[in-house]
Amino acid sequence: MNAQQVMSGTEGEVWINDQYMAQVTAFKAEVTLVKEEVNQVKKRGKQYKVTGWEGKGTIKMNHVSSYMVQIMADNIKNGHQTVCTIVVKLSDPDAIGDERVVIRDATFDKLTLMDWEAKKLTEDNYDFTFTDYDILDAAEE
Repeated sequence: MNAQQVMSGTEGEVWINDQYMAQVTAFKAEVTLVKEEVNQVKKRGKQYKVTGWEGKGTIKMNHVSSYMVQIMADNIKNGHQTVCTIVVKLSDPDAIGDERVVIRDATFDKLTLMDWEAKKLTEDNYDFTFTDYDILDAAEE
C-alpha cells in the first residue's frame, strides 16, 4: 500500500432517489449482525449464532435547500412512511478504484423542520435505517 492510495472523503457523492446531494459533507452506513446466544454443555465461553442483520446510517449535510422537508413532511402528516433509495460513491484520484453502494428501503428517523443559530452555518443530520444493500463497485488491486 502507498500512502496516497488511502481514500479521502472529499470526493464522496450521494444520490437520494436519483437526486444528487451536492450539500452532503459526511455519510456513514453500517450493517450490524444480530446474534443470539447459544448455550451448550461443557462450554464456558459464550457462543453466538447470527440470526440476521440491521442496517443503520447517517447523512450530514450543509443546509442548502428544503429537499428533506419536501420529500418527508406531507408523508409524516398523512401517516405514510418515506422510503428512499440511496446511492453512495467514494472516489479518490490516487486510489486504486472507486467504491459504490446502493442502499434500498432507507427510512429516515426524524425530520428537522428548522435549526439555526446566528453567525453559524446551518447543518442537518439525518439518521436512517435500511433493509437491503448491494455493492455496485469495489476498489480492488
